[in-house]
Amino acid sequence: MATTRCAPGHRLLATDPDRHHELGTHAAWYVVAGVVTTGVQAALFLLLRDELGSQVANLVAIALTTVGNTEFHRRVTFAGRRSHAGKRHLQDLLTFAFYALYGSAVLALLDAFVDRPTSWEETGTLLLASLVGGFVRFAVLRWWVFAHRSEPAPATHTG
Repeated sequence: MATTRCAPGHRLLATDPDRHHELGTHAAWYVVAGVVTTGVQAALFLLLRDELGSQVANLVAIALTTVGNTEFHRRVTFAGRRSHAGKRHLQDLLTFAFYALYGSAVLALLDAFVDRPTSWEETGTLLLASLVGGFVRFAVLRWWVFAHRSEPAPATHTG
């Protein structure tokens, strides 16, 4: 079975060289990926919550969606921008750690303020927390992992 891959320098969407348009394109694709990933995360959480408990279900949902989300951003959102594989792997690890700690803290706070929260209250709280965390992640992806780098000018030979 053939796999579709983006060749270096290939963009799925043509973008204006103006960086403001590029930022808009990046933000739009980021939102699309975020909505899909957050939906998958919420569905996984709801499916696993009764069996594993809220905290473990949240960790499993995050673990299963983080790598795929970053790969989508590499191939689509920031297509054409080079990134160092080590930075992507570190970003995956930091994203998982951030959302694991952040989601666990949010669930613990909900438990402290609401006696026996329902699965929908927990899911809604995690979705809201994910929205806030998403703004931070976009900044990290755009300005660090997939940072715009000027290509060095080709060397000219005089002879």
